[in-house]
Amino acid sequence: MRAVSYAEFGGPEVLHVAEVPVPEPGPGQVRVRVAASVVHPVDLMVRSGRFPAPLPTGLPYTPGWDVAGSVDAVGPSVEEFRIGDEVIGFSPWLQTTVGAHAEYVVLDAAWLTSAPTGVPATESATLPTNGLAAAQALDLLALPAGSTVLVTGAAGQVGGFVLALARATGLHATGLAGLDDREFVESLGAAFLSRADDPTGTFDAVIDLAVIGSSLLDLVRDGGGYVAASPPLRPESVRGIRTFALEVIPDGSRLGELVKLVTSGDVPLRVAGVYPFADAAAAHDRLSRGGVRGGVVLVP
Repeated sequence: MRAVSYAEFGGPEVLHVAEVPVPEPGPGQVRVRVAASVVHPVDLMVRSGRFPAPLPTGLPYTPGWDVAGSVDAVGPSVEEFRIGDEVIGFSPWLQTTVGAHAEYVVLDAAWLTSAPTGVPATESATLPTNGLAAAQALDLLALPAGSTVLVTGAAGQVGGFVLALARATGLHATGLAGLDDREFVESLGAAFLSRADDPTGTFDAVIDLAVIGSSLLDLVRDGGGYVAASPPLRPESVRGIRTFALEVIPDGSRLGELVKLVTSGDVPLRVAGVYPFADAAAAHDRLSRGGVRGGVVLVP
């Protein structure tokens, strides 16, 4: 099968399309024929050799985490999916020997759910990792309806999902973003704060996706909550504020709940660009330049 691959670490130019063996599903696993997958910032870090964890197979390596596609084969003990089912899902970082930027990928069945009906695969593929990151950030906070939450990096992929989910669950969100993103933030029912100004106000919780840091604790009420973008960024608790770190994990059941919100129109999906495998280097370059407002999608 064809797959995006690299045999050495470096810039986007190390990416190429290679022929690699088709992976076989084991017990509890499903093989998916890939229709679309997404490039994430972590893909750029791994490709450049700056990611601290080792590759599961060494080099050469096929990257990719999110996938939208159809079930091509099922392993023993899989009962929830059949061949031909349209599915979406993602694998945990560096836990698949062949990533999703390939014509076929094998994932645990528990990581998958049925794809949203009538939604193009290029859009559906943007949901799993970032949508679950947003949902799990809000799950950590466990805020009652009517609570206030400040979201930094609100116009990014995870930030946009947080705003949409906050609205769907009765929270009052405020999005910190660039001036050009004001319309998008407000379209999701959130108040807008410009990142050009020092953030002000008092909130029940903060989700700090822009990695502003512990100074934001000053904006959280006593006993409130704070979610950092990754474990090393989690600050020490002060004034009874509960602090958490976001570590997104695959969860087919929770992803299925998000699919329902996509289908109902409560959660929008955004695509910044679609690239064939042969143009994977251009996709990586586009993401590296920043300012992306939507998923950078690869298709076979």
